[in-house]
Amino acid sequence: MSNLRLFEPRLFEPALSDSFESLFRRFMAPMQIGLENGSLDMRLDVAEVDGMYKVVADLPGVRKDDISVRIAGNQVQIEAQARKHHETQEAGGRMLRSERWQGAVARSFTLSDEVDDTKASARYEDGVLTLELPKRATSATRRLAVQ
Repeated sequence: MSNLRLFEPRLFEPALSDSFESLFRRFMAPMQIGLENGSLDMRLDVAEVDGMYKVVADLPGVRKDDISVRIAGNQVQIEAQARKHHETQEAGGRMLRSERWQGAVARSFTLSDEVDDTKASARYEDGVLTLELPKRATSATRRLAVQ
């Protein structure tokens, strides 16, 4: 039998511990971007409207030519590549803080119905990608006569 025990400060001072963690999270919030290596988290909304899916994705700072959308049945994949712009600095100047990101970001998701990729459309304006993905028409059930 071992006499070793784990020390868990939460058992002794839960109010102090929770307050300290909360304070630490608020203190570190401005540095969150630096901790994530400058990666972009693509946020998107998916809605079902009039027999189609409408997807709106935020992709700020990405050029239209650097966006790829793939559709395979009911699976949708969005990929984007952002490139950091090299800014010229004044002679003798230095960069104090850089929070603009560069790199690749991708999201994949599955819809409940297949998409008619021949009628699908994509539009990119002001950092927002909008996809209109019509549902594939389901074939009607047909009864065969048995001979």
